[in-house]
Amino acid sequence: MLRLLGELLGSHQRRDLARRITIGNVPARDNQRAERKRALTAVSSSRWAGAITRASEDQYQLAMRTLQAHRVSLQRAIRVITQRLAAACGHRHGRVRGYATRDERRHKQRRLQTLRARLTGVEQQIASARPAIVAGGRRLLNTRHNLHDAHLTEAQWRERWQAQRLFLTADGESGAPHGNYTITVHPDTGQISIVLPAPLRHLANAPRGRYTLSCTVTFSHRRQERLDRATANKAVRYDIACDPERGRWYLDASWAADTTVLPTPQELRASGVRVLGVDLNAGHLAACVLDGYGNPVGEPFTIPAELTGPSSQRDGRLRAAITQLIRLARTHGCAAIAVEDLGFDDARATGRETLGRGKRGKALRRTVAQIPTAKFRERIRGMAYHAGLVVLAVDPAYTSRWGGRYWTAPLQDQTKQITVTRHHGAAVAIARRGLGQRLRRRPGVTARHRRMTARRATGQAIPAPRARGAASPPRTAGTPHGGGKTRPRRSGPFALSPAPHDRSEGHRLSPVSRDPASSGQHR
Repeated sequence: MLRLLGELLGSHQRRDLARRITIGNVPARDNQRAERKRALTAVSSSRWAGAITRASEDQYQLAMRTLQAHRVSLQRAIRVITQRLAAACGHRHGRVRGYATRDERRHKQRRLQTLRARLTGVEQQIASARPAIVAGGRRLLNTRHNLHDAHLTEAQWRERWQAQRLFLTADGESGAPHGNYTITVHPDTGQISIVLPAPLRHLANAPRGRYTLSCTVTFSHRRQERLDRATANKAVRYDIACDPERGRWYLDASWAADTTVLPTPQELRASGVRVLGVDLNAGHLAACVLDGYGNPVGEPFTIPAELTGPSSQRDGRLRAAITQLIRLARTHGCAAIAVEDLGFDDARATGRETLGRGKRGKALRRTVAQIPTAKFRERIRGMAYHAGLVVLAVDPAYTSRWGGRYWTAPLQDQTKQITVTRHHGAAVAIARRGLGQRLRRRPGVTARHRRMTARRATGQAIPAPRARGAASPPRTAGTPHGGGKTRPRRSGPFALSPAPHDRSEGHRLSPVSRDPASSGQHR
């Protein structure tokens, strides 16, 4: 019954998607969704028609965004190759280095022609607003021509192809029985009931054209939250998928998270809470806990994150690493996690042109490919939100360089159990930038005594009022502490700040008037 229902709705969804593509890239009020939904209601039902038209619109918009991103990637590669071709072989033209040999230059000229031809085709698709969408996946479609390499028979491939083209998605609605009228899951028994479309109503085994499955389902992940929504009749979306390799059917439940007003970085700094700084690297995550003044607390941590191997396992390993980060933040009482707002789109687009060739360049490109910046940022943002934590996305400029120069040695003096690397220093720099503080240590900081475990240190972690930009690195004070009088801040803990007009008079208190280098919104 599920396969019969999925094939019927899948054919209607593909037909509606083709019609949506012919309409083009128009505003939402001109996409003819009401007319398309009315036509689909006659052959299915109003709720199935609403889910089909919504899915077609989402798929079309995603395809258009993918085309635009592909165009930007091609333009980057063409620009870099053109600049290098302008320089003679073995010479430099300004800061651009030419190709080493004539043979390499000839291959790059052919590569340039290929990229320009691809760019022309992409621009034509964008201009006509008719992207190429494969219902079932382009990768699985190309596997049909390489069945021997994929170790599949034609029947096995056909079974997977048909399973991917099924459409069994029902959007939830508030006020409906258990949050979804089309696909209803009883909160107590786990029994599934599905509304059949008009052509299949004669197969119903329950009143009002419904079909009740003989099997039941049980949710383990976030089970209580789903039960609360189903009991309160809040909207819950259900997706049914088939896995022909295992011979199983899966039911996925999803719902919109409640909106919550999160504290700003300024409010976090004012509250003096702890922050966990995280440095994302190939193969591991380096983390360090900082207090509200920007001082490292305890020893740094290293969390393994091996993201090599099959693609089906990478997301699970990434989630496991993020789960350890969240557990670490909760153990040490952190209210926020500071990460870098990284992106390697430019480096991946240019490839050998900027990262180099040979053994060293290949190793660098492999390292960049193993750092899932975008997926890590999205995963940690969602998982931290449900854990009650705030994610601070900061500017990644100079964090590794200054963290390794100014914070590796102090961290190593603080702990003798582990070997501190520059990645741990970078985690300290990231957390300090999230708190709106300098990355580098102030000159004149009291050194750690070799035989005494505790010693007085000056306030090196205070923010200073100064202009800040994203293009240039922060600057530090030019003179050390002059030994003048200090006084505590009236509205907060003890803090020192250099006077902006006269450094010879010592340090005076001044209001904090600058923002952090970079912060990202978290949902």
